[in-house]
Amino acid sequence: QVQLVESGGGLVQAGGSLRISCAASGRSLSNYIMGWFRQAPGKEREFVARVTWRGGGTYYANSVKGRFTISTDNAKNTVYLQMNSLKPDDTAVYYCAAGLNSATYRYWGQGTQVTVSS
Repeated sequence: QVQLVESGGGLVQAGGSLRISCAASGRSLSNYIMGWFRQAPGKEREFVARVTWRGGGTYYANSVKGRFTISTDNAKNTVYLQMNSLKPDDTAVYYCAAGLNSATYRYWGQGTQVTVSS
């Protein structure tokens, strides 16, 4: 089993920055892909970014490319999402997920709320 716990969400003004974290525990995640997703009120959950523990390759949704950065700290088993130049449209609950491939994420965290005020 894998446990994922997000933290670091909050309220920030448009144009500001925020870093959210996802602490992973349980089985080894060295073969896993870690992803960040978000869900805004009344909208479907959408992909934000992903990274591989092994190799560190990253991929971003077009809507966040150039503003968000996903990274890992292997020693802490933690995945980060640095969010810069935030917009009100970035307001959502952000979820961390882990999977063996980018099409299927088996483990999910409980989410952390990010609110961007205009």
